[in-house]
Amino acid sequence: MKTVIQRVKYSSVTIDNQITAKIGRGLLVLIGIEDTDNQEDIEWLTKKIVNLRIFDDEAGVMNRSVQEINGEILVVSQFTLQASTKKGNRPSYIRASKPEIAIPIYENFCKEIEQQLGETVSTGTFGADMKIELINDGPVTIIIDSKNKE
Repeated sequence: MKTVIQRVKYSSVTIDNQITAKIGRGLLVLIGIEDTDNQEDIEWLTKKIVNLRIFDDEAGVMNRSVQEINGEILVVSQFTLQASTKKGNRPSYIRASKPEIAIPIYENFCKEIEQQLGETVSTGTFGADMKIELINDGPVTIIIDSKNKE
């Protein structure tokens, strides 16, 4: 499972010219799922995300988590994070899970983030053509792959 985590001042998802989800200060989490991802990956990654200390404390040092600042989280599925660009110039998405595998993993990921955070999270719509708007705060962008735990 690959994620791109962006510290944001604002983020929203628009589908068919309608804003379907939005958050204020917090994290935009883009997630790419592959067939080998499992509950252990979900639990490790969600704990890491909720506790990631990338928000400033009183001294201006990145020392606070999204939970500590009462921030919000927006989770958006993005199969293109599983792209392979090793061969040629056209990315291959062979490692990205098909919806029948990815949707339950995505839903479990969102539920686990909610449990870890103690708050409801906003989400995109799996498989939809989404327009994502964000104001990246910093900018701060972190990439985490659950296959690189060590």
